Formats: sequence, structure tokens, C-alpha cells
Amino acid sequence: MSFSALDLSSEVLRSVRDRGHHEPTAIQTGAIPIVLSGRDMVATAGTGSGKTAAFLLPLLNRLHANKTTGVSALILAPTRELAAQIGHEFELLSRNHRLRAVVIVGGESMSRQIHEVRGAQVVVACPGRLIDHLERGTVKLDRVELVVIDEADRLLDMGFLPQLRRIVKTIHQAHQTLMFSATMNHGVEQVAREFLRDPARVNIGEVSAPPTSIKQAIYPVTQDNKAPMLLELLKRSEVDSAIVFTRTKSRADRLTKMLVRNGIKAVAIHGDRSQSQRNAALAGFRKGGYRVLVATDIAARGLDIPDVSHVINFDMPDSPDSYIHRIGRTARMGKSGEAMSLVTPEERITLGEIERSLGEKLTRVAVEGFAAPVIPNKARMVYSSSSRRQPSRNRRRAG
Repeated sequence: MSFSALDLSSEVLRSVRDRGHHEPTAIQTGAIPIVLSGRDMVATAGTGSGKTAAFLLPLLNRLHANKTTGVSALILAPTRELAAQIGHEFELLSRNHRLRAVVIVGGESMSRQIHEVRGAQVVVACPGRLIDHLERGTVKLDRVELVVIDEADRLLDMGFLPQLRRIVKTIHQAHQTLMFSATMNHGVEQVAREFLRDPARVNIGEVSAPPTSIKQAIYPVTQDNKAPMLLELLKRSEVDSAIVFTRTKSRADRLTKMLVRNGIKAVAIHGDRSQSQRNAALAGFRKGGYRVLVATDIAARGLDIPDVSHVINFDMPDSPDSYIHRIGRTARMGKSGEAMSLVTPEERITLGEIERSLGEKLTRVAVEGFAAPVIPNKARMVYSSSSRRQPSRNRRRAG
């Protein structure tokens, strides 16, 4: 199927061609006709499946046809990086339209956002900063006719449900609501029942599984040998660009300094860095100025960074969902990629959870020169009554 079969306007089709896209992905084929029909929708699809264009293209089509003035569409995102990415993609796709979007996130100039919202038809926002604007009266949502809740599961994980309720209550007129999520859990279903009216549902593939084009492997290692092994893996010629995930912000900083000392162009991104630093890190990595991006889970969701050849879990994530989203930063839009996980014996329980969720045992790979500790192929989950793990949503997350 081609985009021309999706009943999009000639201006939108020209924008798609200008972006170099020729055939819609499965989520775009399933979602775009529903969005154009005006019906509420819940859409789930795996990471890297093209969800952003699945709502931006029909949104542009609608606003252009209605010759919209004033803020008519609201897109909510859980992180500043994802909001900025959506805003950038909107800018690229709207070059054949007289439509503007403003990105409203924390850590950036409030006065600049107030200036840019004038004349904008679309607001892309994180909930916290948007509420700041609503309380000041500098953003009005009374004319909004389309609401997109992107990465809904992540919004809930980050505790944004009260803010989401406050925001939606300010939209008094009837409007279409679209909800996109990589996973569909009880919390997401609750939000769908609360905010959407008889929504259509689009489910593409197994959202609890990573793309099949990702080659996954486990590298057994001791804690003391993690850093030397990482250096050894990064020496490989096939590792063109890599995102290395750590559990904490301080660990990300220390690891970045170690890589730089060893001649590897690396930069860190996490919640303690300023927004300008985070933007510069992502821009530098995208342009090839840095070969390695060291990140906490702030970079695990939603970010579309093209041509990442490898994802390396320096520390294992705290849940199977986080693992899937981390490794989904490679193999974007059908490309191939590789995920390497450095696993110590202490992380065997987490590995067991991930393998049970995937329904497969991941390949163990030994690295020459490193004595590999035994990581069982079947890691059993055994808890004592005094050390029972809490659900991941209740544990403090590194940002």
C-alpha cells in the first residue's frame, strides 16, 4: 500500500515524499483512516514502528483542511526529549502548510514559550510545564479539537495521571482523543475508559516483544570487569554508534568520563543535566559527533535516533518492559541492530524475568580474555519474605 491510498491531501502526501517515506508502516496503515474519520482511538505498537507519523499526518490533514487558527490540537508527551522530537517532526512535515507548533517543556524559557504560542495551531507539551502555563493563563485550550496522548504507559509510570486529568478538564468542547502506547496494561485501559468515547483499537504485532531484526546476546561478566568488557566491545569495528544504558545518573557520568579517557567520543544524558545539555548531547550523537551516548532510562522511550547500530545494557533494567524499550533504540523502522547485555551473577533474577517475558533463552557469549561467571540459562525467581521485590512502578526510577 502507498500513502496515496490513505485519503490524505496532496499537500500532506508531498510532505511525506519530501521526508523520503514511500510506504506506510503497519501502525500508520491501521491508524490513519480511523483518525481521519474523527473517531477516538487507542493504538498499541512496538517501538520504532512509526507511531509519531501515524498521528501527525492525519492531524496535519485535518488542520490544513479546516484552515485552523489558534491552538486546535494538543499533543502530550512524557519527556522533554520526546516532546522536542515530535515538534521537530511536525516542523519537517508541515513545510507545505502554514501551520506551526510550539513545544512547551520544563527547563526552557517560559517567556520564549509564551511568545511562540501566539500564532501556533499545535501545542506539544509535557504535563508539568503545560499546567504552569494554564495557571498563568498564557496557554488557552478552549478551542482544542484534537488531543493526542503519546506514550501513555510511560506517562502513567511517571505519575502524570493527576496532571492529565487537570489538563483534560480544561478542554470544554467536544474533541477527538487519540492514545498511543507501546504496551497495554491495566492503567492504560483505565485511562482509555476515562478519557475516550467508544474508541477504535489498533494493535500491531506483539507489543511485549522487541523487533525480530534485533540480535540479542548476554555477556556474562563480573562487576569488576564490566568497564573493561565495555571497552573491549566498543573496539569492534561493527559498533558504529551505541547507546549504553546505566541504572543511575552518577554511574552514567562516571562511565562517560572513563570512555573519554580511553579515547572514545562519548556524552551522557540524564535527568540531572540541563535541558540545553540534553539537547546538545542528542544533537551531537545524531550528527555523529559522539560515537557513544551513555544514558539512563530517560532515553529508553520514544526517541527516534536513526542508525544506532548497538544498544548495550551496562546495567540491566528493572523490568522486561524497560528492556524492550531500551533495545528498541536500535533496529528502527525495520533496520537491523544488536543488543548486548552485560550481566553479573547478581543480576540473574532480572535476566530471568526478561527471558520469561520474551519466551526465550538469550544466547550467552564469552569474550576472549574475560573469565565468564556462570549465568544460569534458567534463572529461577526466589524471594525471601524479607527481601521481596516490589513492582517496578513503585521503585524509584533513575532519570
